[in-house]
Amino acid sequence: MNAGSLQTFPRWQWDVFCQVIDNHGDLGVCWRLASQLVQAGQRVRLWVDDASALAWMAPEGAAGVDVRPWGTLPAADEPPSGVLVETFGCEIAPDFIACCANRVRAGAQKPVWINLEYLSAEALVRRHHGLPSPVLHGPAAGWTKWFYYPGFGTGTGGLLRERGLMDRLHGFDRKAWRRRQERGAEGVAPTQAQRWVSLFCYEPPALADWLGQCEHNPAGPTRLLVTPGRARHAVQALREKISSEIGLQRLSGKPEQLYISYVDYRPQVAFDELLWACDLNFVRGEDSLVRALWAGRPLVWQIYPQEDGAHRPKLQAFLDWLQAPASLRQFHAVWSGLAEGALPLVDAALLQEWGACVRAARARLLEQDDLLTQLLGFCASKR
Repeated sequence: MNAGSLQTFPRWQWDVFCQVIDNHGDLGVCWRLASQLVQAGQRVRLWVDDASALAWMAPEGAAGVDVRPWGTLPAADEPPSGVLVETFGCEIAPDFIACCANRVRAGAQKPVWINLEYLSAEALVRRHHGLPSPVLHGPAAGWTKWFYYPGFGTGTGGLLRERGLMDRLHGFDRKAWRRRQERGAEGVAPTQAQRWVSLFCYEPPALADWLGQCEHNPAGPTRLLVTPGRARHAVQALREKISSEIGLQRLSGKPEQLYISYVDYRPQVAFDELLWACDLNFVRGEDSLVRALWAGRPLVWQIYPQEDGAHRPKLQAFLDWLQAPASLRQFHAVWSGLAEGALPLVDAALLQEWGACVRAARARLLEQDDLLTQLLGFCASKR
């Protein structure tokens, strides 16, 4: 559906609710959704319990996105809610639902109530997407919530993809971006060709293996761009541990093979460009996985580890959808601690194979409507 057709939907008041567990992922998805809704001509209030990450994620804000503190209520003279969106299993406060119910009793139209679920490639997504969930108790008894599942294929809710994304990607100058990055990088950049790698992760069990592989890479040096937070802490802790054990200030190996740059927090657009500029992207969670798929570069996804092992079949389902080659499956398994052994050696041939796999998957995704287009249509069908 093109940009013009998005404007044909009625202008509703959207209330999007986000309780932050991981401010990179939860809030990142909600902000992208809210921003795209506004660009499609909708009104949006984003109710969030911790909006602090927006200071770096979206420092300029977005005209039309009204960020509100969790637990507060809209004023009586504001538009009634047209669509309620509970994200990632959060529950809207009863006081807010009571406020909505009072507006309905006063003549407002009943809002469409969406339960926006986590992203998964598992078969259950197609089975559950779009199913109703009757509300049996409380001020909205008799209403219906609708399960909305983002997903990677037909029969799902799709993925967030803003208008003009691929045009911006195709117009991106990787060489210029890298030159700007090198001017502010730590150390002296090597003169020969580099492999550029982004690292956005939790604490992967095979991190030491990967850093060691970079230091001994026969193909040449690696520029590793380490994101703030847990990735940076994991790399620094590992280097300090090795330093104390072997009495060196760096990992063992040939000098000038691994150049580590600790990058700052950056807005979403700038994070996307980081992924576009690299030859390999390590990502985690939901938002960065989707952005890495759009980037079309080789990627490794660290799924959030769960104590009950539920992340194993989720990762397997994603790799099955991706049609990942054996080497990429093995790398994922070792990277996330789901298999023993060493990481496969990532050379130029492997990167070429992984890149072709990701680009083929992206092509399949581009044939489908994006999440916003589908969500607008879904809500229109329920009014």
